[in-house]
Amino acid sequence: MNQGNDIIIDDDSVFKIARNCDHCKIGNRVAIDKGFYCTTHIILGDYVHISPYVTCVGGKEGGFITEGFNNIMAGARIVCVSDRFDDSGLFGALIPEEFKGKQIKGNVMMEKFSNIGTNAIVMPGSTLREGVLLTAGSLLIGDTVPWGVYKGSPAKLEKTLDPTRIKRKYEELTKWT
Repeated sequence: MNQGNDIIIDDDSVFKIARNCDHCKIGNRVAIDKGFYCTTHIILGDYVHISPYVTCVGGKEGGFITEGFNNIMAGARIVCVSDRFDDSGLFGALIPEEFKGKQIKGNVMMEKFSNIGTNAIVMPGSTLREGVLLTAGSLLIGDTVPWGVYKGSPAKLEKTLDPTRIKRKYEELTKWT
């Protein structure tokens, strides 16, 4: 795994695929707290914080990508591959391919400045566009609009934010560093 500078990863974090993955990457100024559990490919941009007990699952066919300036709060679940749970076959991680049912597969993408709230769930193929906030306990399935605040299960657009102040602070920080 490629790693940048100023990274803090708690010893109680597990990277099942990423630790042996050449294209998996952790950017600069990243903090990963106790209990992070990851079973998929991962690319983390700069200034990313993953709070305690976040899970990111999906195996070899899934991936989690953050562009930077992202927060994933305590207990959030990022699902990159999931069984469909229909009548197409048997389900479970250890079922041989020829007996397996259909799966839902797709990278989960967090564009710059997007955030995932405490105990929220993000399903395969979902994209949090620039500046999106997924509130605590929400379930995201699919795409979002930039700077949207999403709430509920399934998550629905509640309002949009004005990005002016955030972008100004970002420009100040990039000049400073």
